[in-house]
Amino acid sequence: RLAHHLLATYPGIKILVNNAGAIFNDRQLTADGIEHTFALNHLAPFHLTLLLLERIVASAPARIITVSSAGHTQGRIRFDDLGAAGNYHGFVQYCNTKLGNLLFTYALARRLEGTGVVAHALHPGVFRSRLGMDNRGLVRSLWKWVHPIMSSPERAAETTIYLASAPEVEEVNGSYWSRCRPRKSSRRSHDREVGERLWRVSEELAGLVPSLPPEPK
Repeated sequence: RLAHHLLATYPGIKILVNNAGAIFNDRQLTADGIEHTFALNHLAPFHLTLLLLERIVASAPARIITVSSAGHTQGRIRFDDLGAAGNYHGFVQYCNTKLGNLLFTYALARRLEGTGVVAHALHPGVFRSRLGMDNRGLVRSLWKWVHPIMSSPERAAETTIYLASAPEVEEVNGSYWSRCRPRKSSRRSHDREVGERLWRVSEELAGLVPSLPPEPK
């Protein structure tokens, strides 16, 4: 519904920021039977981006920005159990999906070469938000304890705003940022084979036909 609304409302889309995300203490499934963390943190931005991609490319120069996390360094993509049915831990699954954000960003950037559209991911820092506050038990208790010493939402937004507006960002494609500077992401995030497989699996889960050709070898 969101994609249809945006396409009907805006003849051009120059900037897309995929920012929504969450961490869940208990394993839950969406109405489609997909684990909630994976569906919200990875599959939703993947699906929305691809639904809007033709309009974004037609609006070039344009930018696609996806909020990941430094937690991606602890993530792994387990294709035999993407929904963590075998061994669920909320923070571990969160890290897995944040790795998925980076794999998606890099695969998207490779596909967008020469289109005038760039794709970037970022770590916003640890800041005061409601992330984790709807959980119960230890997760909620720890989050409430550290909440007062976290950065402000305004500070956390600085890198996103920079990537959305800085002229020099149009000259680079497929990078990871924190505190308005490019950073190195984990070795796993640069695994092209895993990134391509995750792309195909995500298309299948989202019910999409391939929208862009596979990355050339």
